[in-house]
Amino acid sequence: MLNISLSQEQKSTLELRHKKSRDKRECDRIKAVLLSDEGWSVEMIAQALRIHETSISRHINDFIKTEKLTPQSGGSDGYLNEAQTTQLIEHLCDVTYLHTHQIVAYIKASFNIEYSVSGLNKWLHQHRFSYKQPKGVPHKFDVEKQNDFIKFYDALKESLKDDEPLLFMDAVHPTQATKITAGWIRKGVDKPIETTGSRTRLNIVGAIRLGYLGEAVIEQYEKTVNGESIIDFFTKVRGFYPHCKSINLVLDGAGYHRSKDVKAKAEELNIILHYLPP
Repeated sequence: MLNISLSQEQKSTLELRHKKSRDKRECDRIKAVLLSDEGWSVEMIAQALRIHETSISRHINDFIKTEKLTPQSGGSDGYLNEAQTTQLIEHLCDVTYLHTHQIVAYIKASFNIEYSVSGLNKWLHQHRFSYKQPKGVPHKFDVEKQNDFIKFYDALKESLKDDEPLLFMDAVHPTQATKITAGWIRKGVDKPIETTGSRTRLNIVGAIRLGYLGEAVIEQYEKTVNGESIIDFFTKVRGFYPHCKSINLVLDGAGYHRSKDVKAKAEELNIILHYLPP
């Protein structure tokens, strides 16, 4: 049997709140608490208020745990104090969640406070969060360095002989581009998310010579693209152009393209590396 023991001050506060409240559900919760303090059983309170016994038990338990009297299912600030509310807002501004239940789990783990999904949805709207897509933005780039590289590239093309092919090389990872969906983001805020995919699943390395796309060199690697796989690919490129004096290869500045072993292998095969600027 559930029982509540109230001080005289608490009873006076509840009586006054009951008198001022315009919400019947809140009034029922207050009456349940006051009647429990007067020694009424759950069954008696349920019969008097014409409410199911499980609802009366929940109302009394809510008051015992958090002094909750509002009817919202977890959407009230009564669950989180001011410091916790501020901390949660700051966290949600930094981390974008796709599902409300993930935020429910974070609150439980961080503050040991339980919210329902519907209640937390109300809390999020009350604190100016809305469910929308983040704003995709490209990586930072250096305009000056890119313009310098364009000039270098134009000069390089003019200087090369027929036995010095110029190729462009890159690795691709199909299906792994960033998928922008939606998440809980504060109203009026465009939240950026970098549009770059991860390097998993298919790992394909290729090199093409402009004007000779039918002669593309392509190789797929099972686990990942790293220095070892790049060295293997260099060997295949050299095998495709066995009689050429040298091979000029344009590639990005990924770490595995710049490793000591990769550069040494390129020099051994007389492959000249030209790194793209950021």
